[in-house]
Amino acid sequence: MARNATEDDIEDVPCSDADSPILAEYHVTVPALHDGPMQGTARHERRLLDFLEATPSVQWLKKINLCSPLIKFQLPSTSVHGSLHVQFIRTINWSSVFTLCKKWLKHPMNVALLIWLLCVGAAGGMLVLLMLGLLNDAFPSKPLRNYWIEIDNQILNALFTLMSLYEHPNIIHHTVLLCRWLPEDAAKLRKVYCKNGMCRPNERAHISFVVALLHITCLCQYADCGLYWGYPSRSRSDFADNFFFILGIAAPVFAGVYTVYSPLGRGNDALSDEETNESDMVQVESPETGTVVSNPAWAGGLFDCSEDPTACYLSFLCTFCVFGWNMERLGFGNMYVHTVIFLLLCVAPFWVFNITAMKIHNYVLGDFIGSAGIVLCFFGLLYGGFWRIQMRKTFGLPRSRWCFGSASLTDYTQWLFCWPCVLAQEVRTGNLYDVKNGSFYEKFMDGDDVENGPGSVVTAELPVSNGVAEGNGINVKLTVDGEMIPPTQPVIECGETEGIDSEFVANGSIQLKS
Repeated sequence: MARNATEDDIEDVPCSDADSPILAEYHVTVPALHDGPMQGTARHERRLLDFLEATPSVQWLKKINLCSPLIKFQLPSTSVHGSLHVQFIRTINWSSVFTLCKKWLKHPMNVALLIWLLCVGAAGGMLVLLMLGLLNDAFPSKPLRNYWIEIDNQILNALFTLMSLYEHPNIIHHTVLLCRWLPEDAAKLRKVYCKNGMCRPNERAHISFVVALLHITCLCQYADCGLYWGYPSRSRSDFADNFFFILGIAAPVFAGVYTVYSPLGRGNDALSDEETNESDMVQVESPETGTVVSNPAWAGGLFDCSEDPTACYLSFLCTFCVFGWNMERLGFGNMYVHTVIFLLLCVAPFWVFNITAMKIHNYVLGDFIGSAGIVLCFFGLLYGGFWRIQMRKTFGLPRSRWCFGSASLTDYTQWLFCWPCVLAQEVRTGNLYDVKNGSFYEKFMDGDDVENGPGSVVTAELPVSNGVAEGNGINVKLTVDGEMIPPTQPVIECGETEGIDSEFVANGSIQLKS
């Protein structure tokens, strides 16, 4: 590949001697596969389970026939096209509404939220009807009405306690980020609490106030739960019950209003130069050229546990810890949050619903609630299936459709009935690659030739004299397949030249030898 030298390249070059040659240096840099795109990024601190990051041998890769071609990775160009559409009379597009609802219901957490809302609505509706006296015909005596009011209160208490337990780990994690307040921590909190994820003045204090209100909500629910489980209806303090109930309802409402109308929710706020620079530093990433795996594959089959027995054993004995650790290194969130939420999903329903069943003193309804808690514990494994789907879609891993022709149902079924094997496969797959920005990068395997392998660094220094290269000067990048990318801004400087292997063209062009 040749580049013609022009007069603009040589003009205005400071040089003490007119006869001295003009030097142009070409730095040809191709990142190595084993450390290329991951260099310059700070790794997370070492965890207890990091010893599971085993690097498979080349012989094992040949055994499972995992050969993925490499492609050049380029950041997609983004363009913003703004337009203003004003529409004064709107009609409801029911097909769009149904499509949106169908898409919303595909998320399992949304389905769980919908079921939770239906249960709360049924129990809360019956409680309101009983307190208003609209069910006096069905429950004629006052002791019978009080008995069913207590049942509804116990059911609502169990439902809200479960919701508080599931949400509290995220709130605690946000508290840790507020106390630490590193640039990446501030960026994560802005995405949750600030409008459009933008930097706001005094944002740390405002976010701390909102997080404190959310903590108060959970603590009030725990206090109310203690009253319902620790005291019968006759000896329970009505003042304490009403106080914690009203405070637990008012705190999240005020937190939502404060988030919208405080500086966190305002659209146009003047930012200081320091805050703007900090925001840009966190949110804007420098473009890097690297290589990604074009066709990633799962590391072996679902039952190939003999390839990494340690990962298989720990996936069975320490499922929650291994799952959280694997999610963090794949870039799907904090390890401790995933571990605690997964543990609560599989344990909390059994604990909360069975204690509630014992407080109801109704054998039929108590058995139903206790059974529902056991079923919910079993379906807590769907949390792992959901994140397997996200892993498959994010990294482009192959999908299987043997369960009713649906890849998502297949992932859920695998987690429900064989979670240790599935988790061990996900750990082995994470060991095959390096992860960055939602992509799998090729990892250096033991036995690869580092010196002569693809991705080695090549530097060419080309001398230039009278329009012909003779020395040091311009950066050029080469891709893995040998294609040369010309530089955007050459750097020309003066100096002595040494003998370097290159080919000269008489008409002012240069050409590199491979």
